[in-house]
Amino acid sequence: MKIIRVLSIAVIALFVCAPVANANSLISTNPMSGATITVAPSAVSVTGQLPLIDAANSMEVTDPQGKRVDDGVLAIDGASAVIGLKTLKVAGVYTVTYSLFAENDVPLEGSFRFTFAAPSEISTPIPTPVESTSAKAEVSNWGTNAFVIGLLVVAFFVLILLSLYARKIFRER
Repeated sequence: MKIIRVLSIAVIALFVCAPVANANSLISTNPMSGATITVAPSAVSVTGQLPLIDAANSMEVTDPQGKRVDDGVLAIDGASAVIGLKTLKVAGVYTVTYSLFAENDVPLEGSFRFTFAAPSEISTPIPTPVESTSAKAEVSNWGTNAFVIGLLVVAFFVLILLSLYARKIFRER
């Protein structure tokens, strides 16, 4: 009787714990959680184990004052969610909060932080014009032209011979 009881508890525990073993979990973030970066990222990504569904996902990035700095456009690519960022100008700790949904699974919810060490001056590089030389068309040589013309002549003769052979076969029927 004790063996049956122990086996039944083990089977029940197996069925209860099996879905948890396949639950979506966090694989990676970009920028990495806790990282200090000196170059402002253009996007933040969160990658889970399971492919995400296209709807109901959310992610937001806030600056040290609590203002949203993401552009609001969340893209799903398989198991990754990517949200674009506005230009980061304030140095400090940024918080990424996410809620991601995989099909038939509990939501993957959480947050992580990264530190942005802003440069003292943010400037946009000024493009400098560069003179470009136009590419000259390569002139084909006489040998290549003769080869192509020769192939066309041979193809024409093969066409004539095949048509004569086909006419002969149809006459014999």
